[in-house]
Amino acid sequence: MHPDRLAQLEENVAKLRAFKKEHSQNEVLENLTLGWALRYGLFESIQLTIDIACHIAASNNFGKTSTYKDCVNSLQSFNILDEGLAERLRAMVGLRNILIHEYVKIDVNQLYAYLNLLDDFSEFIAKVSPYAKD
Repeated sequence: MHPDRLAQLEENVAKLRAFKKEHSQNEVLENLTLGWALRYGLFESIQLTIDIACHIAASNNFGKTSTYKDCVNSLQSFNILDEGLAERLRAMVGLRNILIHEYVKIDVNQLYAYLNLLDDFSEFIAKVSPYAKD
């Protein structure tokens, strides 16, 4: 795994926290550029989380993973992630798929609500850091 992925995820989380402080939900609803920024920030953060999880599962021989959710399941099976965090991360994988494949149907209100879940990324970083070495 590229060593900067965890650092990039931490930076993204900080930027998303700042975004939430700087922009109200109404501002994001009314400003297409802000909506795009929120979408991309969440997408990239979720993708980094997936990449890190899949790398850890593969490099530690945690079993076969054929989907992104399998990578999260693998880390849960090996007690790196608890059930609650793993469930929330699986939901984020679902959001990532919507962001990629059904972007026209995105409800910005629901997307903005994900800014209340940024601690999940931070918890993920803390739990996987010991395993994220090459």
